[in-house]
Amino acid sequence: MIKFRSAQSFCIQCQRHCSSTAALTSSQIAYYVRLGQIETARELFDQTPDKTTSSWNSIISGYFHNSQPNEAQRLFDEMPQRNTVSWNGLISGYVKNGMIKKARQVFDLMPERNVISWTSMVRGYVEERMVSEAEALFRRMPEKNVISWTVMLGGLIREGRIDDARRLYDLMPVKDVVTRTSMIGGLCSNGRLEEAREIFDSMPQRNAVSWTTMISGYAQNGKVDVARKLFEVMPERNEVTWTAMLMGYTRCGRTEDAWDLFKAMPDKPVTVCNTMIMGLGENGEVSKARKVFDLMGERDDSTWSSMIKVYERKGRELEAISLFRSMQSEGVKPHFPSLISVLSVCASLSTLDHGRQTHAHLIRSKLDDDVYVSSVLITMYMKCGDVVKAKILFDRFSCKDIVMWNSMITGYAQHGLGDEALQVFRDMSLSGIQADDVTFIGVLSACSYSGKVKEGKEVFDSMKSKYKIEPITGHYACMVDMLGRAGQLDEAMKLINEMPVEADAIVWGSLMGACRNHTNTDMAEIVAKKLVELEPKNAGPYVLLSNIYASKGRWGDVDKVRKKMRYKKVSKSPGCSWIEVEKEVHMFTGGERTPHREHKEIVKKWEKLSGMLREAGYNPDGAFVLHDVDEEEKVQSLRLHSEKLAVAFGLMKLGEGVAIRVMKNLRVCGDCHTAIKLIANVTRREIILRDANRFHHFKDGLCSCRDYW
Repeated sequence: MIKFRSAQSFCIQCQRHCSSTAALTSSQIAYYVRLGQIETARELFDQTPDKTTSSWNSIISGYFHNSQPNEAQRLFDEMPQRNTVSWNGLISGYVKNGMIKKARQVFDLMPERNVISWTSMVRGYVEERMVSEAEALFRRMPEKNVISWTVMLGGLIREGRIDDARRLYDLMPVKDVVTRTSMIGGLCSNGRLEEAREIFDSMPQRNAVSWTTMISGYAQNGKVDVARKLFEVMPERNEVTWTAMLMGYTRCGRTEDAWDLFKAMPDKPVTVCNTMIMGLGENGEVSKARKVFDLMGERDDSTWSSMIKVYERKGRELEAISLFRSMQSEGVKPHFPSLISVLSVCASLSTLDHGRQTHAHLIRSKLDDDVYVSSVLITMYMKCGDVVKAKILFDRFSCKDIVMWNSMITGYAQHGLGDEALQVFRDMSLSGIQADDVTFIGVLSACSYSGKVKEGKEVFDSMKSKYKIEPITGHYACMVDMLGRAGQLDEAMKLINEMPVEADAIVWGSLMGACRNHTNTDMAEIVAKKLVELEPKNAGPYVLLSNIYASKGRWGDVDKVRKKMRYKKVSKSPGCSWIEVEKEVHMFTGGERTPHREHKEIVKKWEKLSGMLREAGYNPDGAFVLHDVDEEEKVQSLRLHSEKLAVAFGLMKLGEGVAIRVMKNLRVCGDCHTAIKLIANVTRREIILRDANRFHHFKDGLCSCRDYW
């Protein structure tokens, strides 16, 4: 009897040992899977002599976790024994890999299902946004638990079906904190704050997520003060709550309140600081955003991206480039958002070298095959004057989306290449891509810049008749600009008067520019009056009217316009040009008020050029000097125009054969246009000038605009 008991005890110990060994093996397999070491996990599995169902389930789950569903299925098929957990693991694995049809096949084949099986399948449909299928399956469930109800509730909320979600919520026999919080979030997203607060107040227990959801709901719906009251009584705040409150303030423009709250934070995690940088930046508080950035002891790639984006969006491109350089020098690897922001900056500044460098980063990061990225690259190369490179990128893609087609059309338009833009438009139609509003802005601009009035009218007429697109003010502005450039000012005015919508400042501004080009004083006075009504603080109409008066020698009227500007405190943006040399952007302003550090050398270079230009027949055109001064002073004034200084600097610094690329914030003046054509001829250099409207490619004494701009 004693021997029998000893043997029985030994057997029990062996069973316990074997059971604990199997459990340990299964846990080790799961551990290696979590580390992403599926090969090690498989090796351990293969070496296990007596494999339990649990170890089979662990390795199958591991293959699903590592996106190898075929191997997972193969192992499942080899299993000597399966339980419900095995089948549920197969369903969950297929759901995680986005293979919802396979998951449903497994579900339908299951010999026995439990509530987890049904819930996993419902969750799969919800995650794939197949809510109708999820509902149908949910109704068939023989039993439901609180998780099943919550999954279905979340699906309805994600679909924006808040009324259906509320009805389902009211039917729930048991509601836990997750369910109630989910319903609060759904109601807040629909602006139903009173209902949300009712649920919040009735909660038997709340967690940090519940509090944060309710606070965010108030903040997102503009009830920031109510959100703050709730925030103040919250028992324990986390960084998500602080972030929600800060975002509430910055969204409604209350940056001082956001700043005070930020300063009061006991700890300032990186994510909160990043939110603060973007929030302050979007409200124009760029200096404060930079202060947050500078005070951060630790930064992640989002920190750098946020600050660069703030600079980019607020027109502070030089700071964006400088910060990007600092980011690289500190060894921080640029990520997608920062690279896209820098590309936009390069396009804005026309800095080709930086653009090429950023393109190289995208290639190294294997992001250049993305259609969106390529569209941004095409725009960057077009705005930097490299049409050939933009076309190479465009031709690489067989499947182009609307953004890419529009990038190419708009790019050609900016370069005045009307034939090329129209051809891309035709190719786009043949490819089956439907044109949109942006497409027609690009095509009509191309027709305007290249003098294709007949083609432009045909395209405009086809918008409604063929493409079923109703023209908006942007399209009318293009048409007015096109007619105005062609000297058809009366027809342009007629079109404005017949517009089905009220003409905005952009439409009237297009006509005002045409009045300036064709020195039509009578119409300019009418248009200027209209523009001043629409935009009383815009200096544009005053300046253009003053220019027309000046070109006709009506200095008394010029003086009246300038007095009116002073009285109304309207100031004109100063003309400025810039050029990139050795990855540094050099800025030039007209005159000698803020001279470049090499101003004396630049002036000497210009004097040398002036002699060559005079020999080539150049005679400064005093009509472009907008002050009543003698001829000598007019020549002196013209010599110091910013685009001429930038070109002279480019000739000083850039080697033979290198194209000189200059950007100007205003329209290039006629005298500078004439002078740069001759400079390109006498120096045998290609000069590419991008002004506020378009590109001018100067070569061999000619300009790509054919003097039509």
